[in-house]
Amino acid sequence: MYSYINGTVTEIGSNYVVIECHDMGYLIYVSNPYAFTLNESLKVYLYQHVREDAIVLYGFKTKEEKELFEKLILVKGIGCKSAIGILATGEVNSIMSAIEEGNINYLKKIPGIGPKAAGQIILDLQGKLENVTHSSISHEYEEAIEVLIALGYKKPAAVKALDSIKEPLDTNSYVKRALSLLVK
Repeated sequence: MYSYINGTVTEIGSNYVVIECHDMGYLIYVSNPYAFTLNESLKVYLYQHVREDAIVLYGFKTKEEKELFEKLILVKGIGCKSAIGILATGEVNSIMSAIEEGNINYLKKIPGIGPKAAGQIILDLQGKLENVTHSSISHEYEEAIEVLIALGYKKPAAVKALDSIKEPLDTNSYVKRALSLLVK
């Protein structure tokens, strides 16, 4: 069983990316391949699905996304393709909120998810998502990392500074707080 892969994106397809690691290219199905950039070096969290006729890798940019995927495939009638489709339609926090609130209408808007499947997802997962980390990395947090890197800081230093900030902020506030910590 694979946990993650560190490598370089060498190809982007309509529903997959190819990550090269130690001169081997791994075809990994992802929810949004266009969130990846060619020649980008990164860590991708993996789920290995073994079937009678294939071994398939599914990839995720965050642990939270992988954990939600693993919960979704436990739902009766939801397979790997449906789960990756669900993740393609929204952010982890939005999907988890819809499940926790019992928002069938939100889930029904997802292609391939009808009222019966939406109801089953809510029935099986409502109240059971506390194991999925709720501190999912926000868009503002990710933007702040990019800004700090653009300012010349190394990614590990930027992440360490931002991780010491406990409350959610907007991008500018994250950057200001992180800079005050990095300058010390």
